[in-house]
Amino acid sequence: MSAFRRRAILAGSLLLCLAAIVLAPLFGGSPVRLSEALRDPSGVDGQILLLARLPRVLAAALGGAGLAVAGASLQAVLRNPLADPFTVGVSGGSAVGAALVIRLGLESVLPAGLALPAGAFVGALAAVVVAYGVARAGAALPPATLLLAGVTVSFLSGATVLLLQHTADLGQALRIGRWLVGSLDAIPDDLLRAGGLLVLGGAVGIELSARSLNAVALGADAAASVGVDVHRVTRRTYLCASLIVGTLVALAGPIGFVGLVVPHAARAVVGADHRVLLPVCVFGGAAFLVACDAAARLVLAPAELPVGVITAALGGPFFLVLLRRGRYTGLWA
Repeated sequence: MSAFRRRAILAGSLLLCLAAIVLAPLFGGSPVRLSEALRDPSGVDGQILLLARLPRVLAAALGGAGLAVAGASLQAVLRNPLADPFTVGVSGGSAVGAALVIRLGLESVLPAGLALPAGAFVGALAAVVVAYGVARAGAALPPATLLLAGVTVSFLSGATVLLLQHTADLGQALRIGRWLVGSLDAIPDDLLRAGGLLVLGGAVGIELSARSLNAVALGADAAASVGVDVHRVTRRTYLCASLIVGTLVALAGPIGFVGLVVPHAARAVVGADHRVLLPVCVFGGAAFLVACDAAARLVLAPAELPVGVITAALGGPFFLVLLRRGRYTGLWA
């Protein structure tokens, strides 16, 4: 890819992301008049825009960017086009942690609604430790074994969540079910800022390995032939991606398909060079989830759907169409 085309694609994806962030807060069950909001920030339009819509849009942008870059990096190090944040077990572990907090009535242990995200984050860490410990073979971290360990942890986590729901009362079961769908509604500002720093740290760690990921995606032998330490890159990428996913699931619940669809769509446009693919995934993932969240506010307005419903409804068919039309360019193309 020429330098001009690379810059053009990056600029286009950035503009798309900015356009989504600017326009999305204007839509919802209660339309916002931008002129009134800017003229009187303390008025109704200003309060809706600044206190309700804008933080939610920023949370969606953070979540979409993080899930997309985590998905692209996991597909590279695991050398599997179906790898995504859900297949490494992190989302399942988060679900168990959150479900335990609800089932055991621990939400009052920490103030200001911190117990649920804290439990989800601890569950994510536990899932990472288990999957990493099972898959590790000496200093190596075999991709196939890591993927299978993650899938196994996901299945065990799913069974545990079902058990917790089955033994819970009606109110607890409903709350667990709602959290499992994923929602960006009412994330506290302090949690969003702290989560943003963790996601940024994980994304920077992955971006520093962009050139190495190109070699790792081609196989261990090809990477070793150009001097890439496959095991080190795999460990760092896996841990950074797990940090991103664990943080985002703790904040918003498991939101599916973003980490699978966006990297494949971006790869179909820009190819498999991770120096370009990862930034495009950041901007494209942010725009995608922001748009999905806006749709969640509009489809049944004034009621709202969880954003996870929209991502599943759009992501599944889109991925099938992408495969059917032959526009998917695999990791090894």
